[in-house]
Amino acid sequence: MSSIASTFRLLHAGWVLAREGAFSVLPSQSLPPMMKAGIGLARLVERRSVRETGRIERLNTALHKLGPSYVKFGQTLATRPDIVGAEAAADLAGLQDRMPPFAPALVPTILRDALGPKAAQLHDITPPVAAASIAQVHKATLREPGDSPKVVAVKLLRPGVAERFNADTQSLYAGARLAETFARSSRRLKPTEIVRTLDHSMRLELDLRLEAAAISEMSENIKDDTGFTIPSVQWNHVAQNVLTTTWVDGIPIRDHAALDRAGIDRKALAAKLLQSFLRHAIRDGFFHADMHPGNLFADPRTGDVIAVDFGIMGRITKYERRFLADILYGFITRNYRLVAQRHFDIGYVPAAQSVDDFTLAIRSIGEPLHGRTAADISMAKVLGQLFTITELFQMQSRPELILLQKSMVLVEGVARNLDPDLDIWTVAEPVVGDWLRREEGPLGRIEDLSGHVARVTEALGRVPNLIAQAELTMAEHRAMMHRPRDGMLRFALLAVLAMAFVALGTATFAALQLL
Repeated sequence: MSSIASTFRLLHAGWVLAREGAFSVLPSQSLPPMMKAGIGLARLVERRSVRETGRIERLNTALHKLGPSYVKFGQTLATRPDIVGAEAAADLAGLQDRMPPFAPALVPTILRDALGPKAAQLHDITPPVAAASIAQVHKATLREPGDSPKVVAVKLLRPGVAERFNADTQSLYAGARLAETFARSSRRLKPTEIVRTLDHSMRLELDLRLEAAAISEMSENIKDDTGFTIPSVQWNHVAQNVLTTTWVDGIPIRDHAALDRAGIDRKALAAKLLQSFLRHAIRDGFFHADMHPGNLFADPRTGDVIAVDFGIMGRITKYERRFLADILYGFITRNYRLVAQRHFDIGYVPAAQSVDDFTLAIRSIGEPLHGRTAADISMAKVLGQLFTITELFQMQSRPELILLQKSMVLVEGVARNLDPDLDIWTVAEPVVGDWLRREEGPLGRIEDLSGHVARVTEALGRVPNLIAQAELTMAEHRAMMHRPRDGMLRFALLAVLAMAFVALGTATFAALQLL
């Protein structure tokens, strides 16, 4: 029954989205025929006001009523006026931090239940200064014994948001199952695994203690960086549904007029944003995965980027970081063979496909982008071309990279809004190139070697336990058989130990080869 209910909820969401014009903002002319036909059918039920004016003012309210997952979708579209159009992006911008707040009377109770007596240390709590789909933020003064008062931001989860999110997720799972059942071509995109990845990410967002830990980890990662700052956690006032951080004063990054009045160089700000994101993803493998304009500010004193709301974070391995760096560097240097080969290496493109043909397809995307500013590039056409290529080469989805891909779309959209003349490749090269040169240089080799040595040392540390376990097994076997058969067991033990030392020796030799 729950599966049927989830399916009906999904169908209802589709009806609401179609009625309020959600499909009118998609670049249907650039999409494959099947998707174009589906959008055409969905638009048959649009409100007359949407068809006549092209405005989607009611879509904000509709997305909020449907649930937090749909709001996230709208937030992403709001960052891409180059794809959905300037008016649609403006209509959707209210989803970023201007949602209706929950009842003010609930705030004291939430704080008291979560923090106990420490809730009384929060004074002068203001009405919400920002309200999003999952939480809202209040400004307050924190007075702890023996410490001077400080201005803080207090983030509170919306009551009942976990239940709403769970309903959203079940609907998305239902949609993924329907796609895999009735559209066999969608299976290569692994919709169920993608939903599972997003489900895990969103569940982490529902525990603000984990967000506090994410802020702490990123603070350590960027402590020596410039151009990007974040608030610090007030750990004594953190709970599952309450997060308290230092207050940061900044100009909303979407308020271009205010940025200009403050004398902030928007081109430099765009470069700092894009380079910081790439640095976090490629160097650290840990990045802010929800960088819509509602979560980004500019420091009026330094012109630096200030980021807030670390509920959704992305994490990628060293292998995936190298993949990202090589892909970007391949486009920067126009080495399309490298870009193509890396797609095969990581499993995006099946091995049965032609590397040469895929290189040609990548060149057809990359060449028109070089030497052109963001304002000259139609991302709608680029996305349409990407859809065609993924289908032509039977490209597989990598669910573990879905947050990275979504984040890159967000960041690139915000950066190009700040600087329409942005040259993405020129801005990205210092970060990507420096990291690759470092990885290929002596320092990178030494770090790789140290990792191998650490693994070898760990394995060697397990040898005494293996020997002890083997001797115990021998003793137990002797007692059970009541007759001496030590020769065979000793031979088996020696064989096991010999294999272990051969494996350790091989690992050590491989590590030394890196020098």
